[in-house]
Amino acid sequence: MNIRANGLAIGAVAAMGLTAISALPYAIAEARAQVSPKEVVFAPHRAVYDLSLDTTKSGSGVAGVNGRIVYELSGNACEGYAQSMRFVTQTLNQEGEIQTTDLRTSSWEEVPAKRLRFSTSTFQNDIPAEQTQGMAKRAQGTGAAKVDLVRPQKREAQLPGNVYFPIQHSMAIVQAARAGQTIFAADLFDGSETGDKIYATSTAIGHQTKPGAGPVLSLAKGVDGLDRVPSWPISVSYFASNQGPGDAVPLYEMSYRFHDNGVTSSLRINHGDFAISGELKELTYFEASPCKAPAP
Repeated sequence: MNIRANGLAIGAVAAMGLTAISALPYAIAEARAQVSPKEVVFAPHRAVYDLSLDTTKSGSGVAGVNGRIVYELSGNACEGYAQSMRFVTQTLNQEGEIQTTDLRTSSWEEVPAKRLRFSTSTFQNDIPAEQTQGMAKRAQGTGAAKVDLVRPQKREAQLPGNVYFPIQHSMAIVQAARAGQTIFAADLFDGSETGDKIYATSTAIGHQTKPGAGPVLSLAKGVDGLDRVPSWPISVSYFASNQGPGDAVPLYEMSYRFHDNGVTSSLRINHGDFAISGELKELTYFEASPCKAPAP
């Protein structure tokens, strides 16, 4: 799972796809190279994560967190990839009050990043708080995209040609990791918040864990064989797109182990004042539909 395929926050949750160590996105400009997603194949699957409070700082106001993420990925490079996620948290503050946040996202992306259809709904204590829905479509030749928003209101927005869509971004991270890159920087659009928000992201990539050399997630259901899939420790920092080099403080950071088949484990979301961890509890693979060659 690339749980960030949608941005996550507690209390003010913004829709991603989640997972830290910050790396300045402007420090290595040459790392902003376009990385081709060819030959990256993600396995259709459902992953369930149990959430808990990892760390909290004095003054954060957060005394406890629990919740669950259910994430699904389906499709292929021919018909496009579809993602859906349900992200539910209960946050306990220091006054003993509990706030329940329910984030529901779904998207479909035509490969390679031609169109992105997205929908996001956020509920706070069962009350609708935010909704975004629309379609982004790239113009031929320029790579720039036009966003047709339906919610929160009907309007159009423009995206620059260098922006990445969620699946495109995930595949680019895998390609960068395979190539031995340690930093990958890119602007990301996922349809979250106002529907036209762009994040500047910087991904730090650790050394590959070879098949069979990584930890076996023996307590999780359905993970047999996942340790035989190459993986990398990944840390993604998310910044406002208008931040300059002197303002490079991430909005939040996500770290995780990213497996070559698109599965995510060992999730951690760091909001600065507090961080939550996500433990992979159940993994179910779906039968993949093969790409069919077009008729002659």
